[in-house]
Amino acid sequence: MDCQEIRPASSLALPPYLAGNVARIGYRLLLHALAERDLRLPHAAILAALCDFGPLAQHELVDRLDIQRSHLVGYVDLLERRRLVQRRRDAEDRRRQNVSIAKSGRALWRRSRRVAEHSQAQFLDVLSESERETLLGLLSRVLEAYDQARLHAPADVPATS
Repeated sequence: MDCQEIRPASSLALPPYLAGNVARIGYRLLLHALAERDLRLPHAAILAALCDFGPLAQHELVDRLDIQRSHLVGYVDLLERRRLVQRRRDAEDRRRQNVSIAKSGRALWRRSRRVAEHSQAQFLDVLSESERETLLGLLSRVLEAYDQARLHAPADVPATS
């Protein structure tokens, strides 16, 4: 039985339908892999951002991860309680909180990243290496276009999540 015998053909012609369903499959596998390290996806994204970019103000994390400010505080609170990140007031602007990754957070992210990459490699094993690269390249282009539009949009346009 192939995909067209299970799902409506008219839906299979819609990129958001295909992308959303494929994303959910990969998302479930990734969630399971991260849960083995006692992490949720937003926590892992914060650790990844801090590893990749270095210390960031909380508002910069919101912008880079495209998440709601109110959610970020709770995520960072949990990571701070676990001693995976540190939060400090900015010396130049006392209203600003800067977040940096702790040594234990960096180590956890390195281990978690390997587990996450393995889960996604299994998920995409139906594709050749060159097909995976093409898929990632195309998805990255779409995301980059969205980010460019989002970052240049008026301030009153809300984040998507």
